[in-house]
Amino acid sequence: SEKSLLPLVPGSMGKDGLCHCVVHLANDLIPLKKLEQLQSTAQELMDKYDQELLRVSEYTCTTEGQDNQVLEMNGEAPIYNLLCLQLERPQELVTWLMAKGGLSESVTHILDISFPQVANASLILKLLADSDQHDLCALRQEVDSLKDQLRECEREKQEVASGHSGPPLPPGSCDHGGLQKVSRPFVVQLNWRGFAHKAGTWGRDSAPNPDSSLYWVAPMTTDNRYFDYYQMYKSYDDLVLMKNYEKRSFGYGDGSGNTVYENFMYFNYYGTRDIAKLNLSSNTLVLRRPLPSATYNNRFSYVGVPWKDLDFAGDEKGLWVLYATEESKGNLVVSRLNTSTLEVEKTWQTNQYKPAMSGAFMACGVLYALRPRSTHQEEIFYAFDTNTGRERHLSILLDKMLETLHGINYSPLDHKLYVYNDGYLINYDLSFQMLKHKPSKLPAEKFSWFPIAPKPVKPNKASSP
Repeated sequence: SEKSLLPLVPGSMGKDGLCHCVVHLANDLIPLKKLEQLQSTAQELMDKYDQELLRVSEYTCTTEGQDNQVLEMNGEAPIYNLLCLQLERPQELVTWLMAKGGLSESVTHILDISFPQVANASLILKLLADSDQHDLCALRQEVDSLKDQLRECEREKQEVASGHSGPPLPPGSCDHGGLQKVSRPFVVQLNWRGFAHKAGTWGRDSAPNPDSSLYWVAPMTTDNRYFDYYQMYKSYDDLVLMKNYEKRSFGYGDGSGNTVYENFMYFNYYGTRDIAKLNLSSNTLVLRRPLPSATYNNRFSYVGVPWKDLDFAGDEKGLWVLYATEESKGNLVVSRLNTSTLEVEKTWQTNQYKPAMSGAFMACGVLYALRPRSTHQEEIFYAFDTNTGRERHLSILLDKMLETLHGINYSPLDHKLYVYNDGYLINYDLSFQMLKHKPSKLPAEKFSWFPIAPKPVKPNKASSP
């Protein structure tokens, strides 16, 4: 009982025969049993706090070992939030005990230490939960971005499928509606003479002969004008591995307008308007003929590409030469050549100024002209169809590795563009608009072709550059 806890005190007998004693009790005295209960509760609180703190440490180690991956329980709140809820109860108990008052000094000291630790643990868990939520949001944003990219890729795939329905174009086929897209450049290698030889040309035999696997490379001299050497390879693998090649020496070439058609190389004979035909099997000049009215000696060459007065091209329709005349006032002229005699079979004059172009090529009888947009990009901006006599403007972007595109040759065998880019050999895949029904000629309405009045070029034996 409470009286048994009191010390013996003296008393006195009253008139009524009863013993009277006076005891003075302190107002802050706490019954011992309650104190024991409080100490036991505090100890349980500390033990529970230590357990929770241990769980926090264990969970922190687990998350670090798993590269901070987000842990969730059945799609509900992360475990951080569960720990915070469990820490709220001891934190509330400590707060209640401290507010209650009437505690001994030792218990108060324990609570003073415990409260900040519990509060810090709760704060740390909150920060971890916030960080976890932030990482989860970032992860979801990244997943959403990847989903968007996947949808865009699927959309482009569907567009390509709709635009290129049917099997791939066989070698030499013109069953399409014109050029639609150019791939990114593929760098094959530096030319065999080195980086100093920035001008030149290369490619495949541009005649649509599936049995031909000839590749050739013709770098110019370092003054970007003179054609004197070339190498031939029996296959693309030989070209890449620099093996099984034939190196030939042959002078008299002017500029980088060379092309190979049916195992003959065609080029501008040095210092003249003459077309030269070189037999690659024997490395001998078999024919030389002047091109009527053509200017030469760098009179109307392409922008940034000097000495390319005569630009030869081969495609599914035959052998072509692209040039300018005084009569055309520098505008580009297209002529189809007879490969046996080098005589001009037919000529078309365009409305495009040749020195404003950076180059051109032929595909299925259609001229495609390029112009520079920047140091890293060209634009195929103009097309002239010799089959119909119509022209159109377009905008097909073409990336380049270095600034200047010198020789440009199209191959009907693989529908690639072979480009000599400041000393490097690069190629592009060309994509054409497929036709659902094979018409007799290109639909003018669909591709916005519009006619121009062709101006025939009359031979002029005495014309000068």
